Amino acid sequence: MSKQENQDKIKVNKIRHSLAHLLAAAVLEIYPEAKPTIGPVIENGFYYDFEFKSPIKEEDLEKIEIKMKEILPSWDKFEEKEVSSKEAKEFFKDNQYKLELIEDLEKEDPSTRLKASKITFYTFGKFTDLCVGGHSDKPNKDIKDGSWKLDRVAGAYWRGDEKNKMLTRIYGLAFESKDELEKYIQNQEEAKKRDHRKLGKELDLFHIDEMVGVGLPLWHPKGALLWRIIEDFWYQKHLENGYDLVRTPHIGNRILWETSGHWGFYNKSMYPPMEAGQTLEDKQKNKKVEVSEEYLLKPMNCPFHVEIYKNNPKSYRDLPMCWAECGTVYRFEKKGELSGLTRVRGFTQDDAHIICRKDQVEDELKKVIDFTLFMYKSFGFEMKDVKVYLSLRDPNDKEKYAGNDLGWKFTEEVLRKVAKEKKLDFTEEIGEAAFYGPKLDFKIKDVIGREWQCSTLQFDFNLPERFDMLFVNEKGKNERPYMLHRALFGSFERFIGLLIEHYAGAFPLWLSPVQVKILPIGENHFEYAREVFEILKTEGIRAEVDESNESLGKKIHYAKQQKNPYLLVIGDKEVESKEITLESRTEKVGLFSIEKLLNLFQKEIKDKK
Repeated sequence: MSKQENQDKIKVNKIRHSLAHLLAAAVLEIYPEAKPTIGPVIENGFYYDFEFKSPIKEEDLEKIEIKMKEILPSWDKFEEKEVSSKEAKEFFKDNQYKLELIEDLEKEDPSTRLKASKITFYTFGKFTDLCVGGHSDKPNKDIKDGSWKLDRVAGAYWRGDEKNKMLTRIYGLAFESKDELEKYIQNQEEAKKRDHRKLGKELDLFHIDEMVGVGLPLWHPKGALLWRIIEDFWYQKHLENGYDLVRTPHIGNRILWETSGHWGFYNKSMYPPMEAGQTLEDKQKNKKVEVSEEYLLKPMNCPFHVEIYKNNPKSYRDLPMCWAECGTVYRFEKKGELSGLTRVRGFTQDDAHIICRKDQVEDELKKVIDFTLFMYKSFGFEMKDVKVYLSLRDPNDKEKYAGNDLGWKFTEEVLRKVAKEKKLDFTEEIGEAAFYGPKLDFKIKDVIGREWQCSTLQFDFNLPERFDMLFVNEKGKNERPYMLHRALFGSFERFIGLLIEHYAGAFPLWLSPVQVKILPIGENHFEYAREVFEILKTEGIRAEVDESNESLGKKIHYAKQQKNPYLLVIGDKEVESKEITLESRTEKVGLFSIEKLLNLFQKEIKDKK
């Protein structure tokens, strides 16, 4: 982030912070019995949580907004005052939420939300709130007309703990200008149209069924075919780029996860062990386990790949080893945090591990970066759409990281070097490295400007050490290899969700599950339609014939709703001439012979793929 971008962010966050207080002031004037709690700045706006005697609804936001606009002109400045805890408690004696925050401040606990050792009040006009600062100096000047609005109402547990009382959260949007707000709202409307959950249902690609389990997508025939098209392309390109393929189980012995460190370091994202030493029937009959065998669903593929490496001795001549796997993994997610394909409990990583010598590290990193960018371009994303984050170790907290100083210095420097040489648009983030090594995270910007976390390229000091991975170097001595983790899509589920939204379901020809919809006008045109279907099928074109009794207009309307790239209309003229009328999603293209049609499709597929 540039210096100017950082200054702009600070400015807009001060505006959002001031608006959160303005919201609380307006609410208290309309609902004097309400109890305000906390109101932080968030991306694109702010929110404030309240306890109301009677629930409010979305339609109540308009009158709150009007009241905020009435109050704002009087907010030409604010007063800051440091108070004692006794004064603060007296002021908020009827608000148990503020009292709890004050008690936290008294403890000076660095883990508390406010992270402050003093208690400060800020007064705007007639309104006073407990706060740590960070407001506009002149809210009535800095907050521009039309640059903000209240957005929606939601429920939220106090301090995010489901054991606490459910509060009412009012969200607001806020930007520096009216134009920015309008652009954001337009993007949000466009995002709703492109929502992969909505399109997944409309295009009959997938659904999630609670009978099966939340966070576990079920892929319908068209969705499974879309997956297969992507996966086949993935396998083809990995083999072309010198990777070997491996396959590993969905579960692994508890000993494996204890050795890898996941048992202790990653347990918040793993499911409890399953007993594999007896049958379900034995368990139902409360039979005692004779020999216990505990297995866990795998959250990662890495330890399995390490065990493949260790299966026999390795020489320096064997390296690098590049092993790839589309491996399904399972990670715990809270039910309320699941979201379509982008946040699930079971997902398939397009995983690979590169095990190499120190002198090979730089070249292997460059190859992975090139491969990543190639894959993005193949699916319609350009270099300008990619933002990279270099995650580094916190030098002031080295104890929480695996590896030694020399290893970290080398790997961080080489990641920085190759990122610069490849002219990546990257930002360094200190303290964001994984405990086992530094990494490059790639985020893709979609067609409406949203960033999606996809690829990652990570060093690992942890597993080579824990599993005592070795190779015999050119001097005949044992040496520890370097291990690189990388995923290009991140996961198939999230990447497909991204593609659905990026293309609004209108996939390019090579990706579309149904590339051509054949529309015979009447029954006397079915035979020729079937002939055309068989020819297309033989040539590898994915087609469907609509033999329903609907009118041609309805058939065309439905085919376009399904976002099929091309429609072939067959009537008397086409049967007689042995040609076909071709339409795209947006226009009528013309009359084509079968041969010209095939050439057109094959050229477009070749050019786009």
